[in-house]
Amino acid sequence: MDKFVVRKNDDVGRYAVVSEDLKAGDLIFSEVPFAYGPKSDSPPLCLGCYSPVDCTVLCSKCGWPVCSQECENLSCHKDAECQIFTDGRVKFQPMEDCSQICLQYECITPLRVLLAKEKNPQRWNDEVAPMQSHIDKRKEKPIWNFNQINIVEYIRGPCKLDKFPEGLIHTVCGILDVNAFEARAPSGYLIRCLFPKLAILSHNCVSNIVHSIECHGTGNHDDYSVHVRAAIDIAKDGEIFSSYTYSLWPTLVRREFLRESKYFDCTCSRCSDKTELGTHLSTLKCNKCDNGVIMSTNALDDKCEWKCTHCEFSTNAVSVRKVFATIQAELDAVEMISDAEGIEVRETIFRKYRSVLHPKNAYMTILRVALSQLYGKADGYAMEDLPDLILERKVELCYQLLDVLNVIEPGHSRIRGITFYELHSPLLILARNQYSSDVINKEEFRKKLEEAISILGKCVDILKNEPSATLEGQLGAVAQQAYQQLQLNIDVLVETA
Repeated sequence: MDKFVVRKNDDVGRYAVVSEDLKAGDLIFSEVPFAYGPKSDSPPLCLGCYSPVDCTVLCSKCGWPVCSQECENLSCHKDAECQIFTDGRVKFQPMEDCSQICLQYECITPLRVLLAKEKNPQRWNDEVAPMQSHIDKRKEKPIWNFNQINIVEYIRGPCKLDKFPEGLIHTVCGILDVNAFEARAPSGYLIRCLFPKLAILSHNCVSNIVHSIECHGTGNHDDYSVHVRAAIDIAKDGEIFSSYTYSLWPTLVRREFLRESKYFDCTCSRCSDKTELGTHLSTLKCNKCDNGVIMSTNALDDKCEWKCTHCEFSTNAVSVRKVFATIQAELDAVEMISDAEGIEVRETIFRKYRSVLHPKNAYMTILRVALSQLYGKADGYAMEDLPDLILERKVELCYQLLDVLNVIEPGHSRIRGITFYELHSPLLILARNQYSSDVINKEEFRKKLEEAISILGKCVDILKNEPSATLEGQLGAVAQQAYQQLQLNIDVLVETA
C-alpha cells in the first residue's frame, strides 16, 4: 500500500507528502512503468533486451534490429512497434556504423507511449495526461523541429498512424523528456522509463528518497519496476523530494541543466546558498592571495559577480562556468579509462586543479568517487598489495567524500553505501599492519577492527534493499556475508593477527 498522498497548489502544481511517519529505508511505493524504451540519441539496440547490435540480425516480421528470435518475440517489441512497422512496411534503413546515433530510433519510445495510451486509457487519463510537457516552451527550441521531422512525421507518415494528432505526439515527446527516468538494462545500456507516480515528486537538489529500478527480464510491459524508499526519516505530511539532476554537479551546472531540460529555475535551499550547505561544491581557490576562496555573490543569479573572501579579486559567473566546462571535458575524456591508467590520469587531474578548486569542490569530489573505487581493484593496485601510504590515501578519499555525501546525498543513498564498503577494507588492513608492526596494542587493534566492521554494517543497512540483479544489490550481498563473517570471527582475528 502506498505511503503517500498527492496534493496540489497554484505555485508548484501536484506534489506528494508521506501519509505516515517513515524511517530511513521504509518503502513508500512501487510501480511499473506506463511505457519504456530507448533513450533519445540512442545507437541501434535490440528492441527486446536493449543489448548493442551490429544490425545483422533483424526481426523476421518487421525487419528491425534484434539480437535473437527470442528477443523478437518479447512482448515489449512484438506487441508494440513490431506490429506497426510490419503493417506499414516500415523497414529499418541499414547503417554503415551501428555504434553511432540512429535517428530511426527516436520514434520507438514515443510510439510505445501512444500505443500504451490506447491499451490503458484509464491510466493515461489518471496518471500520464496530468504530467508536465511544457509544450509552449518547447515550441521555441530546436527540439520542436527535430521531433516534428524524426518523430511526428515518421509516426503519422510511414507508420500510417495519422489517428494520433500532431499535438498529442509532441505532448508525449515533452512528457518523456521532462519526466522519464533512466534505467539500466541487463546489457548495461541505459533506457528510459515513464513512472507516473515517481514523476509527481517535487525536485530538490538534496533528495530525501532513493529509488531503485529492477528489471525482471520478461520483456513484458511491467518488466521494469521502481521501488521508492525513504533515504532519511520523514515525518507524516513531510514533502517527498526527488532530484532531477546529478547531485555532485555544482550549482551553476545543475541549474543550467534543470532550466534547459526541465524548464524551471531551481531555488532550493542548496541552490540558494553560495556555500552549497557548507559543502563548497561550487567554490574556487583564489590565486591572488593565500587564504581566500572565490564564491558567488548571489547563488541564484547565473551572471553575477564572484568575489574572493580575503582580497579584492573578482570574476563573473560566466567565466566560472567556462572553468567548470573545461574541467568537465577533461573528466569526460578519462571516464572510460580504468585499471592503473585510470588511477594515474585522475590523480594527475586532481593535482592539476588542487590549486584552483576548493578541496571539496564538485570536480574534486567526482574524482574522489572514481579514485576511491579504483584503488583496491585496478590491476597493480589490488587491496592486499597496497602499501600503507596508498591505503591511507584510499581512507582519506572515502572520509572526504562522506563529508560531502552526508549533506547532499544523506541517509540511505547508494553512493554512501558504496563508499562505506570501499572504506572498510583499507581500515581492516591498516589495523592489521599497525598491530603487526607494534604501532598499536591488542586493545587498540580490536577497537579499529570494530570500527571497520561497524562501517561495513552501515553499507549493509543501506544496500540490503537494492534489487539483487543490480551491481549495488550484488555488492550488498557480498557486504552482508563479509559482515557476518567478521562479526563471528573478530576474536580469532585479534588472536591470530
